[in-house]
Order: sequence, then C-alpha cells, then structure tokens
Amino acid sequence: MSFFNTFRGRLLVILAILLIVTLGVQFFLNYQMEAENKRLRKLQEQTLVAGITLGVAKMVSSDTFAQLNEKGTLPFVDENIKERLKDIIIINEEWEIEDSFNNQNYLPQKNEEQDLVYLKISEIKDLPPLMDAERFGADRIKFPNARILTEEQREKVETETNGESHAIPIQTSRGRWYVMVVLKANKSEATWRAAQPLVYTLAVLLVSSLITILLVWRFTSPIAKLSEAARNVALGNLNVRVPLERNTDEMGKLALHFNEMTARLENTRELELKLQETEKSAVVGRLASAIAHEIRNPLNYINLTLDHLRAKFVPEDYSKRETFERLTSQLKTEVGRINNQISDFLRYSRPIKLELKPIEIRELVNDSLRIIEAQANDQEISLLVSEEPEMPQVIGDSEVLRSVFNNLFINAMQSFEANSGQISTVIKRNRNFASIEITDTGCGIPAENLSKIFEPYFSTKETGTGLGLAIVKKIVDDHNGTIEVESKIGEGTKFILNLPI
Repeated sequence: MSFFNTFRGRLLVILAILLIVTLGVQFFLNYQMEAENKRLRKLQEQTLVAGITLGVAKMVSSDTFAQLNEKGTLPFVDENIKERLKDIIIINEEWEIEDSFNNQNYLPQKNEEQDLVYLKISEIKDLPPLMDAERFGADRIKFPNARILTEEQREKVETETNGESHAIPIQTSRGRWYVMVVLKANKSEATWRAAQPLVYTLAVLLVSSLITILLVWRFTSPIAKLSEAARNVALGNLNVRVPLERNTDEMGKLALHFNEMTARLENTRELELKLQETEKSAVVGRLASAIAHEIRNPLNYINLTLDHLRAKFVPEDYSKRETFERLTSQLKTEVGRINNQISDFLRYSRPIKLELKPIEIRELVNDSLRIIEAQANDQEISLLVSEEPEMPQVIGDSEVLRSVFNNLFINAMQSFEANSGQISTVIKRNRNFASIEITDTGCGIPAENLSKIFEPYFSTKETGTGLGLAIVKKIVDDHNGTIEVESKIGEGTKFILNLPI
C-alpha cells in the first residue's frame, strides 16, 4: 500500500484507470456502431428481399405495380421498406423496361399510332451502380450502371452516389427477365456513419488529453512552487516556505525537507549574524578599553592639576580671580563631558552583566523623573505618571533600567524649544509585558530620522555622541523587551517600552 501513496504510484494508477476508461468507452462505441451497422444491413436485406418479391409478384401478374397497389396486394411493403426502396424495375428479354414501381417516366408510352413504346434500360443514365455486376457474364454490358467494383469501392458506393442497384435474373417462358431493385442512399446518414468512429475517437482523445493536462498541471504545481521558492532562496530570502498540501508522496516529502532546509539556513544565518555582532562587540570592547585607559589617564591628570591650580594658584587680583575661576570651571566641565562620553562608549561596546530580579517599575520611573524635576519646574513643564491598578512587577536590572529612563526623560526635556508643556508616563499591562509609554509635547522628530534614532553615533545635536538611544535599545533588547517610537513634527514624541513581567 505504501507504493500507492507515492507520486509514481498515484500517477501509474491514474494513467491505468484513464487507459481502461478510454478503451472501455472505445469498445462501447464500437459495439454500438457495429449494432447499428447490423441493423442497417438487416434493413437493407429486408428491403432487397421485399423488392425482389414485389418484382416477381408483378411478373406473374398481368397487372402493373400501380394496379397492384390500388388492389392492396403488394406484399411486405411497410414504412421502413418504402424509406429504403427507391424503385423496382422490371426488364424483359428485349432489355426493355416493362414496369417501374416509383418512376412513371420509365413506363411504356403510346405513340401516335397508339402502339406501346418501351424504354431501353441502356437509355437510363442516372441509375446507381449495379452491385456484383461481374456475375452477370455477357449480360453485364447491357446494364448502363454495371461496373466491377473493388471491396473499398463497394464501401464508398452508398456515400458517393445516390444509392445502389441489385439485379436478379428470372427465367420466364418468354426468356430471361431481370428484376432490378434500386435502393436509396441517405447521404447524411451514411456520411455520419462513416465519420462516427473518427468523431468518437477524437472526442475520447480530447477528453483524455484534458484529463492528462489537468493531472500534469496538478502534479507539476508543487514542482513549480518548489522552483519559485528555490529562486527566492537563491536571491537571499530564507523566510520563504512551500505550502504543504500533502506530505505522503515524494512531492510532499520534498517540500517538507525544503522547508526544513530553509529553516536551518535561516537559523544558521541568524547565528552567524549574532556571532559577527559578538565578535565585533568584543573587538570594539577591547579597543574601547584601551582607548579609555589611554584617554582617562591624561584626563585624570588634567582634572587633578585643575584642582591644584584652583587651590594653590588663585590670583590675588579680584578681576583676574573671576576670570581664573570661570576658565578653570569650563575646563573641568569639558573634562567631565569627555569622561561621560567615554563612559557611554564603554557602556555600549561592552557586554552588560544584568542582575535580574523583580522590580517595581513605578518606583524606577519616579527615581528617574527626579533628575529633570527641577528643570521641568523652571520651564513650567508638567510631569504626569499614571499606573494601571494591581500592576505586576517586571523582571530586570534596576540600575541598568534606570539609565534607560534617565536617557528618555532627558531627551524629552531637551525636545522643548519653549517653556510650558507636558511629559506623561503611562504604565499598563500588555499581555505578558509591562508597557511604559513616555509621551512629550516637544518639537517632535522628523519622519526621515525615525528609523535612525536607535543607530549608534546618529545624533542631531551638535554636542551629542549618538549613543544615548543606542544604549537604550541595547539594554531593552538584553531584557528581552521591545521599544518603539512615534512622533510628529510640532506635536511631540511617544516612546513605548515593553518589558517582561
């Protein structure tokens, strides 16, 4: 039974059934045609016998066919006989037409002297061919329609002429007479009977061809899908999958193995990308550590020197002291800014070691808001926080997540170009995640920059490093969460964080 579940087995079974049905239909049609031919031959024989009988009846009677018909003494004449019988011609020993069953023009006519003038059989030119003319010997030449026919010509006589003629010699006391029976030919019926085998054969072939085309289309459809899928894979699209319509035959198994192959290739590519990212991060981390060490040592020396200068070498002149204090303060500020940028760079390039534990996200948000609270009061920016009742805790590292909210709230404050506005934070549950929506009414982010803001070193600020939001994205990803952004120029920006509960 397993063989019949295969593509080859099903195809062979279908072709065998198709062959049997085709042969069965052809046999049935041939049987019907043979039965019809037998019926026609039997009808022809009956007509011929009836014609000979009528001719003999006429010869033994002194009455004509017309008189016998009036008396109702014509035997074997029914509708089927009349349909096939064209004429009965009685030929006397002088090869004159003595009587005709249907054609009055063949009957003897009286001349001016009232004598009967008979029509010679040789004068009739429109008689159908005489069948079996070779058996009449020397008398054959007396018949105008006598010719020797081959078997093939005999089969075509009825379709190519007006019918056929049969002559029967009758020996009488006055010599040899002939009864010629002329049969009609139904050309349309004969033509259809001749063309019928071809028409039926063509119909069977047409149906068989259509079924074969449907089968070929059905069986090659999975191959076409596999070909298209393979082309997509060659172009680099490893997400393509072939739909599994049936998985018991070779095509189904091939599609299944193809899907397994593409899934493994996709996993392999993802692993390769992660490995490349890991290797790149490791290289960048080592490079960052070396650069930070080389930069921070001079920075520490500069910072200590500035403190020493501010403590030991303050000018006594008040005006010079004010300038001295302002310049040294600016230097310490710049040194601190460089140090912060180095810290951001190290934080992004090094792998983060997370200490995951349940934390209250509301408390974490409130801690981060304290950083911008004073500036928000000065700029008349309201800070709003709302939380869904019975909000579950999230799994995360509180210190690392605090830097996420610090970055987002600081960026929100920096988006206001004028005083007054609002920064709102909404905390709610979204299935297995805690959703934190941070919305500001600042200047907004241009649409062309929305896809770039999480990329490292992308910044629209003159003094920005472009690592703040990149670090935020990295931390959220390390927590198995997601972050999205929505923004419109002049209306504000919304960051949506999803952290696992």
